[in-house]
Order: sequence, then structure tokens, then C-alpha cells
Amino acid sequence: MDSVSGAVRARREKQSIGYADVASPAVPAPIMAADAGFACEFEIVSSRDAFDTLAGEWNELFARVGRGPQAFQAFDWNRHWCNHYLRPRNERGCRLAILTGRRQGRLVMVWPLVTTPVAGLLQLSWMGDPVSQYGDILAEPSSDALVLQRAAWAHLLAAIKPDFVRLARVREDATIAPLIAELGALVTQRRAAPYARREDAEKAVQSRNHRRNAAKNLTKLGTVTFVEEAGNAAASATAMTAIDWKRDQLLERGILSPAVADPRFAAFFADVLADPNMASACRTIALECNGTPAAASILVTCKDHIAGHVAAFNPAFEKASVGMLMLEGAKARAFSEGFAVFDLLAPADVYKARLARNEIGVIDWAVPVTRAGGVYARLYLAHLRGALKWILAMLPVPVGRFIAARYGRPAP
Repeated sequence: MDSVSGAVRARREKQSIGYADVASPAVPAPIMAADAGFACEFEIVSSRDAFDTLAGEWNELFARVGRGPQAFQAFDWNRHWCNHYLRPRNERGCRLAILTGRRQGRLVMVWPLVTTPVAGLLQLSWMGDPVSQYGDILAEPSSDALVLQRAAWAHLLAAIKPDFVRLARVREDATIAPLIAELGALVTQRRAAPYARREDAEKAVQSRNHRRNAAKNLTKLGTVTFVEEAGNAAASATAMTAIDWKRDQLLERGILSPAVADPRFAAFFADVLADPNMASACRTIALECNGTPAAASILVTCKDHIAGHVAAFNPAFEKASVGMLMLEGAKARAFSEGFAVFDLLAPADVYKARLARNEIGVIDWAVPVTRAGGVYARLYLAHLRGALKWILAMLPVPVGRFIAARYGRPAP
């Protein structure tokens, strides 16, 4: 297994479920910002129809400023999310609260957000949960970018009046990261996302040895093929197979995952992968042994970035380590295709160290707004939630299986 650097090891030692600390004090935010004399006008988009009308402008903004890790802020990704996770306005659940910013009528900023009632309080958070793995904003670079973000934040709080803001899965290099550093935000969880770079893989002797060893291992399985699909029924079917395997493996290990068990999770990926318009943004790769699917993964792509979202294996091939062989093959194919980064997403599970030597911090933040929101954020999000996760993780596997089967089973 690849060794990890001292910096990576130190980061992992800092990670813990429920770890909490506080960012620096907030800086007062002006209500308007200007660049070269032009004011920025903010608006809250709260209806599905209004969201749909943003398609052209949102896509143009993303083409200009979107980065590889911001795949989950693309319009079509969130359009599919709305199709499956957004509740009708007459039902209890999350509501759109997307902030847009325009200068001279041109869209220069999008904050993809929703509101959700939680424990009698109003939570403001990223749209895309639980399928989106990174949260961020889209913002056109400008000489007053941070000033503009402060103004947008002030507008959000004044217009929506949330009790607390929960900004989960924010990368250390996120566009919104400098603003969060000013907000007095609580860190409710720290994780790390391992990633591999093409330039490192091309130079690494160990990586070449891994590829040779992987090739030898594949020949032991018989006739092995890698099958990639995107934007069609075959891709959708492969995704369903992978998710079914994933659910079974989580249950076998006694791990509770309501997100994966929720039927909307599978339905979301089924539609995304069957959509020809998403073919360049999401794909599947399967490793087949003698024509039988042995392992499969859902990959999310954006510009020079490709990320492994869901990966699972056929239990009949468990002893052959087909899951790792499939991911090694997916990484090699991605780099040969021209992708610069292969992202394994958070958390930094042990097996990912064989595939990636780099990591970036991914942080869950909570910003109390009202007194009640502060109590909830400090007591539950920053402490109790993490403690409950730790307790569940420490339970004997048979008990975990019972809980996972009882509370993590897909609805009929």
C-alpha cells in the first residue's frame, strides 16, 4: 500500500466525528457592492419555474467560472436533483432559496441553496443533498469578490431569516471559503478527500508497478473487460446494479446509510445516467469477468476533473479484489483520456490510499443566526450528532445490521 505524507497523516489525526471549532469573528457586510461603478442586484429564486428559467444564464456562468470540483453546482445536476428531492410547495420539506447576483443585468453569482424545517427551526443549506459531494457558490472573479460575497450573505439573512445556516462538504479551496473564515462559523465535521493527479501518476514508479500488478491480477480472473456507458439505458442499468450492491454491502457491514437506502438516490442516478444531455457529466464504468459484471462505479466528470461517486462490487467476486481493480482501471483510463485529477471524494477511507497520495480538507460548517439556531448548531450539529455517529459505529456488527435493516431499508 502506498505510504502517505506526514502532512496527510497530520490531517487525518485532526479528523474526528463531531470535531468542533470556530472560525474568526464575522466582518460586517455591506448591503450592496460595486465593481467599476456597477452595483450588484440580488434576488432569491424560490419557485421551480423561476429556477428552470435560469438554465441558459446559469450554464453560461458555469462555463466561464466553474471549476472541476464544482460539478455539483452545474445547472443540469441540480435540475435532476429538483426532479427527485424537491417537495411540492403544498408539502412539508425543502424549498428553493437560490441567491442570484446580477451586474448590468448579467448573472455573475449563484448560491444554490434551500430552506428546510428542522426541529421547529429554519435551516438554510446547500441544494443537492445527499447526492452532491461538495458545496460551493459560483461567482465571477472581480476586484471586489469578497465584498460582493459579504453583501450576498447579508441579503440572504435579511430576506430568508434562517435560524442557522448549514454549509456541508465545503472544500478548503472552495470559492466561498474566504467568506466562511469571517463568519464565526462552527466546524461540525472535518474530513479529507483523497485525489490523484495525472502528473504524479505518470512519474511514479510505484504507480507503474501497481498497473503491472493489476494487469496480472486481471488475467487470473479470465476474460476481463472494462465497459463505460453514459447518457443511455445501459448506463442507468449499471448504476442501479452498483447501488444495489452498495446497499447490500452496507447492510452486511451493519452501516446505516439512509441516503443510499432512500429510493430517490437510485432514481436520481437512473435518470441522470439515462439523460443524453448529462453524458459529458456523469458516466458508469463496469469491470466484467467472462461477461459477468464484477464491479461498477458511477463517475462524475467536470472539465479536467473526474470523481468516483458510488463504487461497489459483486459479492461473488469479493475475494478477487475486483472493486480495487476496477477503480485502478478507471483511474488509468481517466488519465489516458486527459483528465488531470481523479477525485475519490471524502472520507479518506483506508483503501483509497492505494489510489491517491494527495488529500484536501472538506469541512461541514454551521453558522448560528438566532439564539435558538445557535443552541441547535452548538449542541446537536457540533457535538451530539457526531457522538451518535460514533456510538453507531462502535456497535457490534449484528446490532448494526439490525438497525440498518430497520431504519435504512428502501421504502416499498
